[in-house]
Amino acid sequence: AAAVPTGFKLEQNYPNPFNPKTVVSSQLSVASHVKLVIYDMLGREIAVLVNERRAPGVYHDTFDGSGLASGLYVYRMTAGAFVQSRTMVLLK
Repeated sequence: AAAVPTGFKLEQNYPNPFNPKTVVSSQLSVASHVKLVIYDMLGREIAVLVNERRAPGVYHDTFDGSGLASGLYVYRMTAGAFVQSRTMVLLK
């Protein structure tokens, strides 16, 4: 069995820049309600990738930006008290 991660982590998306799809990887050390949201640079919510309770482990969630304009986007993961944001670039 895979080892349980030792902490919470939000990885940089890959590939980055991307078109039209990218993968956001994250890890949880304890079961948590996870919310992973994509925002534009004005802070508007573009998509909710994840909004569910997850067991400890490593996750890979695919984001499809087909309908979006090129540019910089922010993704934020919240899991319990853990909150982390990163940026990604959609290049068409």
